[in-house]
Amino acid sequence: MTDDPQSLREHWSVAEAQRQKLENAFDSTSATFQENLAAAIAKYEQCVKIAREVSLFSSNETLEDVASVDLQYFLLHYYAAELILRVTTGNRKENLQRAQTEHERFLKLVDSYDLLSREDAKLYEQHKDQPSRFSTASTTDAAARRNTKIARFKEEKVLKTKLEHLGKNPAAFANDESLLRELHLTHINLCIHQTYQSLESTAQELQILAMAPSSPPEDRVPDDARARSRQVEQYSDRLDKPISELLGQGPILSKEGRPLRPFTLLDSRQRLQQGVFRPDHSLPTMTIDEYLEEEKKRGGIIEGGGAQSGIKPEVDEDDHRLGDQETLKQRHWDDWKDDNPRGAGNTMNMG
Repeated sequence: MTDDPQSLREHWSVAEAQRQKLENAFDSTSATFQENLAAAIAKYEQCVKIAREVSLFSSNETLEDVASVDLQYFLLHYYAAELILRVTTGNRKENLQRAQTEHERFLKLVDSYDLLSREDAKLYEQHKDQPSRFSTASTTDAAARRNTKIARFKEEKVLKTKLEHLGKNPAAFANDESLLRELHLTHINLCIHQTYQSLESTAQELQILAMAPSSPPEDRVPDDARARSRQVEQYSDRLDKPISELLGQGPILSKEGRPLRPFTLLDSRQRLQQGVFRPDHSLPTMTIDEYLEEEKKRGGIIEGGGAQSGIKPEVDEDDHRLGDQETLKQRHWDDWKDDNPRGAGNTMNMG
């Protein structure tokens, strides 16, 4: 019967064995690991269902009303959440939200039994107010954030040391119920501490995923798949291309052997010979005269120069304006020669 506590104890033992086996595994991305992970998550979810059906925890009772052997079942939601975070298949955002929900259920359960310390209760209220921006330390003051992180690290270390010390003698739990109770409560406090760390990292990853670009439309995926398939079909490891490709034409024959276009073997061979036995340099496409004519049209040739350029044009004596300009030019030249006698700048070689 599913409402029998013995059934819950059996499912819990199986789930714990599966979880411990996964913790010792190395390749967490392999298909086998993910299959075992899904099975362990399903087993914990089944334990949660049984615990709900038998009303294992009730809002009308206190922590003292819970049997020491049943304290371990407080961690059902916590273990389910931690395992879901290791899932690499499916939608990552949905997996994170699913784990976040399990962590929240765990905190709600332990809070209803007053298992949260004063600092943990504050963090729980902060998470309920802003779950998407939750952080265990200040995000604006770097020094305060560092001090908080160090303090929480020390607290976690103390809890781990105490839990390790209590677990060294499992036989003592059979005769000392208070020791067993202390062991489970210490383990619960450690998991509460680690839950806030997981909720903080989950919120940060969800923020990053929210800023990521959206995936391409679904209707484009088949087209891309067909394009890749065509590339694979068209791939060939031949180093020499077929004659049809060398001639810049399509295939001559279809896959069934039917001709796709008219062709002449003799003509194809001659055209290939013309392409092979040709000069290894580019031949001119115009004569020199044609080139000079094109350059002249583009303005690339300056006319004039030579012996004709040394002949000074005669000044028209009837043009008084040009005559005055020439006279003024000669006067300036004479004045410059008077101010700069020959050899005046030759200070190194007097001559």
